[in-house]
Formats: sequence, structure tokens, C-alpha cells
Amino acid sequence: MGILNVTPDSFSDGGLHVLRDAALVQARRMVAEGAEIIDVGGESTRPGATPVSELEELERVIPVVQQISRELDCVISIDTMKPAVMKAAMAAGAHLINDVNALQASGAVESVTTTGAAVCLMHMQGEPRSMQDAPRYDNVLDEVLSFLAGRVAACLDAGIPRERILIDPGFGFGKRLEHNLSLLAALESFSSLGFPVLIGVSRKGMIGEVLGQPIGKRLSGGLSAAALAVWLGASVIRTHDVQETVEAVKFATAVRRAR
Repeated sequence: MGILNVTPDSFSDGGLHVLRDAALVQARRMVAEGAEIIDVGGESTRPGATPVSELEELERVIPVVQQISRELDCVISIDTMKPAVMKAAMAAGAHLINDVNALQASGAVESVTTTGAAVCLMHMQGEPRSMQDAPRYDNVLDEVLSFLAGRVAACLDAGIPRERILIDPGFGFGKRLEHNLSLLAALESFSSLGFPVLIGVSRKGMIGEVLGQPIGKRLSGGLSAAALAVWLGASVIRTHDVQETVEAVKFATAVRRAR
């Protein structure tokens, strides 16, 4: 899954792809490098991010989704928490809703059931503006698993088919370094829920804390995390660095299959 942020303030590539033409160039490049999914986001969810209006998010993402749908052979994901954006993006050609809020907003579950979308349910403690202020857990693995199991149950009860559901532990979303490392080490536990696992650690702070590197120098850590995640059962790797990650994932997958 290649990340396409059409925002001015995303933590790694904010402002690089705000203009439609630049976004399309980046989408083409990621597909050429091996991305099977392009994840389009119009609202930053980095720690401390300021929310944007529904209208502004729609204006950012819908033209990009429409053009990718017309031009490229890939799955299109819409990274949003807003039901109206979910519906509009699906009408524009998206296939997957990637919701950091796990469809908890009023009307979000209904947006998925009425459009026939697939959905990725992510765990987040708190909300983006304040989630990293003081995250606390008694047992991070048990609490994240319990939350995701509950959200899956809500989706199944609403009529969303099992085969359209993915789950994401939410690395960096209301979690300290020790929480993130514990979740990655125990990633196989998430497969017990019976759904494909998506992980997104590309260029994130957890890599910077371990390696002591700024955002632009976290590629090696991201590739290590991607390979480890595949070894531990992850099905989708969300990344800024598509070509390198595709190669790391291919090798890790080959070794896993040999096992």
C-alpha cells in the first residue's frame, strides 16, 4: 500500500503532493514500483494534527481518486474518518476505506454497508490532536486486541462481510515506543482474530527513537519493520517507500513460505 497524502501538513511528505498533477505523478510512480494499493488521504492524522472541514477534505481527495480510477490499475484506498468522504470517494472509484477511527463516527458503518466497500479498522487511543500526550495501557496487547475484536463484531453485526474487513494495530496512534515494540513483537496474535493485518510504520517516530534518525533517514528501519511484520503474518504493508519495501516484502515472504 503506497501512501499518497494530498495534505499540506502530513508528518513526512506534507505539501509534496497537494497539487493534483503532483499527486498523480506520485501515484503513477508508486504503481510502477509495485504498489497494489494507493491510499489517498486528505487530512493529516499525525500527532497534534488540526482537523480539516468535510468540504476541504472532499476537495483535496475526490479529484485525485477519480483520476487514479480512470488511469491506473490498482486498488484505491481512502484514508478518512468522515462518512461523507467515504461515500463520495467510493462513488469516485475507491474500493477500500482506511479509517483510523475504526468506523466509530456516526454513520460510518452505514457508509460501508451501503457502498459495498472493504474497510480497514485501526486502533487509536484518543484522537490525533492529543493522542501522544500521555498514552497509557494496563496491557497494550490485550486492550488493542479487545478493541479490534469489538469493532469487527460491530461490522459483522451490521452486515459487512468478513472478507471485506482488515485490521490494523495502529502503530504510533496513542502509543509510546514500548507499546509499539510490544505490539510488533506480538503481531502474530492479531492473526488469531481471523482477518488480514495491515501495518503502517513507515518513517514513524518509533523508528526514529530506536535508530536516533530524523524522518528522512528512517528507510532502513522501515524495511526492517516491514520484513519482520511479514514474517509475523502481516498481509498489507503501508509505506512511503514503495520499491524498497516491495523488495523487502518479497524476500521476507519467500523465506516465510519456505518455512
